[in-house]
Amino acid sequence: MTSEKLEQRLASAVEKTAPNDVNGVLSRCEERKGTVIPMTAKKTTKRKWTTLVAACLAVMLLGGGGLFYQQANAVASVVSLDVNPSIELKVNRSEKVLVCTPLNEDAKAILADMGNGADLKGAKLDVAVNAIVGSLVRNGYLNSISSAIMISVEDKDTARAEKLQRELTSTVDGVLQTSESRASVLTQTLTQDAVLEQQARENSISTGKAALVNRVLALNPALKFDALAKLSVEELKDLAEAGAPAMPIGKDAAAYAAEQYAGTTAVDSVTAEVDPELDESPAHYEVELQTAWGEFEYLVDAYTGKVLSGQKDLLAAVSAPNDTTKPADQKPAPSGTVQDIGYTKAKSIALNHAGVSESKAYDMDIELDDEDGTLVYEVEFKSGNMEYDYEIDAASGTILKHEAELDD
Repeated sequence: MTSEKLEQRLASAVEKTAPNDVNGVLSRCEERKGTVIPMTAKKTTKRKWTTLVAACLAVMLLGGGGLFYQQANAVASVVSLDVNPSIELKVNRSEKVLVCTPLNEDAKAILADMGNGADLKGAKLDVAVNAIVGSLVRNGYLNSISSAIMISVEDKDTARAEKLQRELTSTVDGVLQTSESRASVLTQTLTQDAVLEQQARENSISTGKAALVNRVLALNPALKFDALAKLSVEELKDLAEAGAPAMPIGKDAAAYAAEQYAGTTAVDSVTAEVDPELDESPAHYEVELQTAWGEFEYLVDAYTGKVLSGQKDLLAAVSAPNDTTKPADQKPAPSGTVQDIGYTKAKSIALNHAGVSESKAYDMDIELDDEDGTLVYEVEFKSGNMEYDYEIDAASGTILKHEAELDD
């Protein structure tokens, strides 16, 4: 619409909404002495007045519209979600998504059903985050108890950043509870930092993850930024809690070490699930190999790559004729190994004996120790006002010792 037509329409609207009621106004005025000057308005005067008003309104609307457009498309906050996939969302002051960007290949897989992020443009931030976290859960990134997702909010307005941080934490918690995920949620607010932004760009990660990497580097400056950037958020979190003593081998290397030890590297049907336990002693990765003959658990030293426990030469042990089938008369091999029941089984034995559900237990600590030549699991945890300690034979699962006392 041209400005002339817009002015005409505004003038017409003004005439209809402001009727000529001069006589009515005079009749309500107090009677005056002397000559009364009639307040009749000439058409030319009226036309000039309405035209002037219309022009003013047109300027206000056009100028205001431009301002509104600028505000609606201006980036007010930058929100990043990091697990190992790193996803960045830029939002305006109304908390609507302007652009959603996958920062690495894992993130592209998460956003594949959302037009690689394009479908989230214009969505409310909480709706977009809900969809992204749901996809992370479906793709197995937040299924284990050691999993972690980090929410970072960058905003010049500190109050707005903290408000978004609280709202997004609530949104993510809601999705995790609905999906029965027990992953932890880490949050932080950031201020604009050119060095941080450059580090993030160079390593295809978010500024939020770059900030977490720098916290680890502060604990051990001998470590390398680019190597740490490849670790998941849960690895970085555990590493920071352990004081960052050295560079861990990473999930992929741990899975390969377990498969080499099991002798299954040439078996395509074997898959691995890896959970880092870098804050435990010894620091290790729990690797569960899923095969046609059952599930087998391996513990791999987080810094040396040495396999601490697990079934060696798995194919020979199960006498499998090929990589996809097993003899009809052969029973599936048990989870864990003959020599080692595994961390998960040890935890289950202790919880069952104590009569405590896993959801009620906290401060769980499990360590594999050598007691005079016998491998034992030391399991410690708390529930309610009680503290429990167990020693469990790593080979048989027999409870060797247990204590329960009031937690001070």
